[in-house]
Amino acid sequence: MIHELRVYHCVPGRLPALLNRFETVTLAIWERFGIRQAGFWTVGIGESNQTLYYLLEWESLAEREQKWNAFMSDPEWLAKRAESEKDGPILQRVSNQILVPTSFSSVR
Repeated sequence: MIHELRVYHCVPGRLPALLNRFETVTLAIWERFGIRQAGFWTVGIGESNQTLYYLLEWESLAEREQKWNAFMSDPEWLAKRAESEKDGPILQRVSNQILVPTSFSSVR
C-alpha cells in the first residue's frame, strides 16, 4: 500500500468552493473509478487556512497511474470541474507526493 499526499492551495476565498466540489462531485466520480481516499484536512492553526490536504491510498504506482489518468480525462469530471470554476479559478497550485511508510510506521 502506498499513499499519495495531495495539497491544494486555493485562490483566497475559494476554499469553500473546493470543499463543495469534493463533497458534491469529486467523491462520487472517484467511487466510480475505485479511487480510495484516506482522509481530508483543512488548516485550523498554521500557515494558511486556504489549503486542503488529503491522502489517497493506492495498491501500486501502476494502479495510481491507470485510475488517476482515467479520472482526469473523464468527460463528466471535466464538465463538472469547468462548471465549478464559472466564477473564477479555485486553485492557485497543487502539489503531490508519493509517501512510503517507514519500517516503524503504524500505517502501511
